[in-house]
Amino acid sequence: MTIHDFRRIALSFAGAEESSHMGAPDFRVGGHIFATLASAKQGYGNLMLTPEQQAAFVEEMPQIFLPVHGGWGRNGATHVRLAAASKDVLTGALQTAWKLRVEKNGKTGSQAKARKSRAMKSPKQKT
Repeated sequence: MTIHDFRRIALSFAGAEESSHMGAPDFRVGGHIFATLASAKQGYGNLMLTPEQQAAFVEEMPQIFLPVHGGWGRNGATHVRLAAASKDVLTGALQTAWKLRVEKNGKTGSQAKARKSRAMKSPKQKT
């Protein structure tokens, strides 16, 4: 797979948009990043996964997936070796990252709505 394939597949998911962070292309849903091409020069795409998801991908396909170096990697950021990935593997991995971001966005949105609703129901009274 190539950078162009990564971009095309990432943008194929509902609500996905391309943006940039610190000069590198990223892919967002609901305004939040689920994948980047920050390591494209090294032949990698990056996925924002949970540490558990990352461990499963790395264990099953270590020739394709590896943790990003440092704290980002410890938190689930994962490199994908684009040249080694098939279309099905890359699509599945990107879909996993996209779905995780959609689920997180839903939880954040629900919490924000609940806070707003509570605030509207119990306005502060002046004494």
